[in-house]
Amino acid sequence: MLIEEGRIKAAFNSGVFVLKLCGDVRLTLCATLDTQAQRLAETPGLQAVMIDLREATNVDSTALGFLAKVAMAVKGRLEQPPTIIADNPDVRQMLDVMGFARFFTLMEAPLQPSATLNSSMQDLPAEPADEEGLRTRILEAHRILMHMNEHNREQFQPLVEMLEAQSTVAHK
Repeated sequence: MLIEEGRIKAAFNSGVFVLKLCGDVRLTLCATLDTQAQRLAETPGLQAVMIDLREATNVDSTALGFLAKVAMAVKGRLEQPPTIIADNPDVRQMLDVMGFARFFTLMEAPLQPSATLNSSMQDLPAEPADEEGLRTRILEAHRILMHMNEHNREQFQPLVEMLEAQSTVAHK
């Protein structure tokens, strides 16, 4: 089976921000996701956030950490929590296990997006990250996941400790 490389698309229209993840979304796209989370926190007129995972075949834990960062970036600014649409059973199970239902509205069958929103979707260029930047972002993503629930803390504590140790060695 051919694995489709991950892509991220985005659109903002009438106060609704849509982030669409396609293919195999991995840590190589975390700089792009991080930038989007930071921009959302500062977007004037933001009324709703929708994350479309229907075309995602896989979303790794680093990417999930930055999706959680999106929810935290808009917490308290929106009437409703961000919505995630995911119909891939593997992706949906990952969201359930990670505790995303506490921070997002999870849907399988979405309302049909408007033609205006579909036509305004643009591919976001993958932002480059050097090894140190990548390690820092992976660490941040997993710390965010650890704060979501006890299961995640137990799952990711060894990885976070290893990355922190590597970071300490790299800065000596």
